[in-house]
Amino acid sequence: MKYIFTLLVFIGSFQLVSQAQQRDGERLEALKVAYLTKKLSLTSEEAQKFWPVYNEYMDELKKVRADSRGGDELKREEKLLEVRKKYQTSFSKALSPERANQFFKAEKEFYSYVQKELQERRQQRQD
Repeated sequence: MKYIFTLLVFIGSFQLVSQAQQRDGERLEALKVAYLTKKLSLTSEEAQKFWPVYNEYMDELKKVRADSRGGDELKREEKLLEVRKKYQTSFSKALSPERANQFFKAEKEFYSYVQKELQERRQQRQD
């Protein structure tokens, strides 16, 4: 009986952690969408064309990351670059070639900002 109770507590806590991580991921994605919308100054017409392409792009990036987890890092980076090159054409059709390039820069800036923010928060916890 004690074993079953311990097992149920473990499963319950695992689900709570999993849900918290999922909410954090959703919150981060919402922040990214807001950041990109502001940074790219998307009109409603551009947004209608851009976001479906963006969603496909993100799905493909996630798939590459999941498929290459624990594998050769250089091959993983090559595959990610191939996806970016492939979608540059699609983003250029939804926006313009210059704005598509601006998207990739803004995406990189966002991830740099998030990484910096995480480092600062970790450092504050240690102090």
